[in-house]
Amino acid sequence: MDRQRAEEIATSPKMEHVTLNGVPVYIQNVHEQKDLARIYPLNDPENEQEVPLEKLEEHFS
Repeated sequence: MDRQRAEEIATSPKMEHVTLNGVPVYIQNVHEQKDLARIYPLNDPENEQEVPLEKLEEHFS
């Protein structure tokens, strides 16, 4: 996923369908200087982690 789209999703009130390795995740924010996003799995909100943007996938319905 590119940085601009990840930032749009992170700041949007609308919930987008984003996954990491097939697991639905929520993007909390995007690191300002690195290509990393702070995310957590929707089914495990306590499991926050930073991941490379390239590993995130947006799915359209």
